[in-house]
Parts: sequence; C-alpha cells; structure tokens
Amino acid sequence: MVLKDNEFEMQHQITYYECDPKGYLTLGMLINLAVLASGSQSEALKIGEAAVKEVGGGWVITSYDIFVDHFPKIGEQVLLGTRATSYNKYFAFREFWIKDLAGNELAHINGVFVFMDMATRKMVRIPDEVIYPYHSAPVKRIPRLHRPDEIQTEEAVTQKQYQVRYFDIDANLHVNNAHYFDWMLDALDADFLKTHTLTKMSIKYEREVRYGDLVTSQVTPAISSDQGQVMTKHQILVNQELHAQANCWWNENA
Repeated sequence: MVLKDNEFEMQHQITYYECDPKGYLTLGMLINLAVLASGSQSEALKIGEAAVKEVGGGWVITSYDIFVDHFPKIGEQVLLGTRATSYNKYFAFREFWIKDLAGNELAHINGVFVFMDMATRKMVRIPDEVIYPYHSAPVKRIPRLHRPDEIQTEEAVTQKQYQVRYFDIDANLHVNNAHYFDWMLDALDADFLKTHTLTKMSIKYEREVRYGDLVTSQVTPAISSDQGQVMTKHQILVNQELHAQANCWWNENA
C-alpha cells in the first residue's frame, strides 16, 4: 500500500470470480477494483464511509471514460491506483488506473462524482471536510468527459430485462454501479463477446435505479468505427425512461 501526495496505490491479485469465461478481468470487476482503491485511500485519510455518513452524504458517480490496453488474467498481480485530481463546488474529478508490477498501465479510468444528501437524494455542495484531505486541486471547471451518442428511435436494438434484487443495492442505497456494466454488455450476443475485446467505454448515469425496478438493457448492432474498431451503443431504461447510456469500442480478437 502506497500513499503519497494525492495518489494511492495498492497491490491486488486477480481472482477467478473477478474474471469472465476466458479468464480475463471483467469490466464490472475493473470498476469494483477502482472503487476498492478509492475507498482504501479514503480510509487511510480517515474520511472513509463512516466519516462521510456523519455529514449526511455520499459520493455518487455521474460518468466514466474507460480506456483499456488489455485486461489482466486470473492470478496476475497488479497495482490498483487512484488520484483525486480536481474539484469545484459541486463536482469532483478522479482518476483510476491498473498497472502490472513492472509499472505498465493496463487500464485508465476518468470519473466525475457529485456529493449527494442521503436524506433528500439530491446533489449538494461538496463539504470542505470530505474533500480537503485528498489534496485535490480546486478549479472553476473540471475536465469534461465524452458524452455518449444516444440510441435514436429508428435504430434497431436487442434488449434484455433484469429485475433489480436486494443484493444489487450497495451501502449508498442505490444499485452498485458495476451492475450497469454487466447489464449493458450482457445484452450483446455471446459470440460477439467471445470474439471481441473492449478497448474504450464512455458511460453517463442519468437517474438512479432502485430496488424492485425492472431494468431494460438495449444495445445497437456493432458499426464500424475508427482504426478498424467497431462501436456499440447501449442504454438502460426503467419504464421507458433513460437511466444510463454508454458507447463501447471493440477490437476483434486476432
């Protein structure tokens, strides 16, 4: 475990239950490991979950940009890292990474967070006491992430439905963000997932999904993109209302 300035790193061994049938870390578990690193940093700085709850709030993600060079495999030792980069009154920008032990970066994630009042379920100004310990840079404007292209009404989609279960809910009393990735990618055909590897994803969360909701995950057919890649567009609906949307870029396996 390393803690210096506003950066934090910890070692982790990839386990079988974090991997897909091909033996590689899943996208949802990549996000879980990123959150594990940020949570460990917060605990080390004594502003962990308990301290944040004392001020009546919690951190909520609004969007991610995810860049993947390659996913680590079962048994691989990696370094999970994070940095609270910048913030303003209402938004915080955080970076995450995963490296091999030689220091080569395998994946990088940029995330934008807000602070939510857990009683009203509304965004509030970030309290000084939960942001200052990170030594994050105060700025007027945080970096903007890519806004995913929307699925148009005339586009063909494949869809699957999922009932939100009790064990899908996390300590912030909303659906764990990693489930969105599972729902989105599971709507793709298994043959596509076997023959393609994700290289980039942009996701934006619009509304909370709650316990008992019936989620509809929709995906468009893959279309050609830059540099020989293909792109898929995804969205999560509840009662026909948009709750999250994403774009994914893929390479075909050699």
